[in-house]
Amino acid sequence: MRRHVVVLAIALTALSACGSQPEQQAEAPKVATLSSQAPSAKPERPRERLDTTPEEFEAMLKPYYECMDEKGVLAVRVATNGRKKAMTADEIAKGEAADRICEPLYYPLPPWEKDPANPEARDFARAVVKCLEGQGIDAGVEPDGLTVSFGRDVRKGLDKLPECEREAAAK
Repeated sequence: MRRHVVVLAIALTALSACGSQPEQQAEAPKVATLSSQAPSAKPERPRERLDTTPEEFEAMLKPYYECMDEKGVLAVRVATNGRKKAMTADEIAKGEAADRICEPLYYPLPPWEKDPANPEARDFARAVVKCLEGQGIDAGVEPDGLTVSFGRDVRKGLDKLPECEREAAAK
């Protein structure tokens, strides 16, 4: 019984102190600090931009590669330094399982203009195709509505693609 009274007294003291502030203290200005930020439940995935360089994209992949490594699967391209390597069925299954975990957390999102979550992404793809066609390049939109494809002269289309993407994004 005595123990219950002590616990009750401590609880009541703690509760009464929760809402009160000493009157002598002036309120400090509210400044965002690491300790005042609520931790996000899920890390924020990086997002590519239309002008992301290969080096920047490689840097964005670092958390994804680290996640894969933590799962015991080093990304094949990294593990083999870009060389092709035959993988066993177990390695493939383990890699796919790790990717199902790591990809939605860390793999970079596509540029917003090409993101399926963007309701204007299909319009962007059509605007890019229109620009390419205006430059005499045979182009179209794949059935997914987001991917630009080329008929003849793929190299010329790929060379002009960044220019047309910038033009379409500017509109």
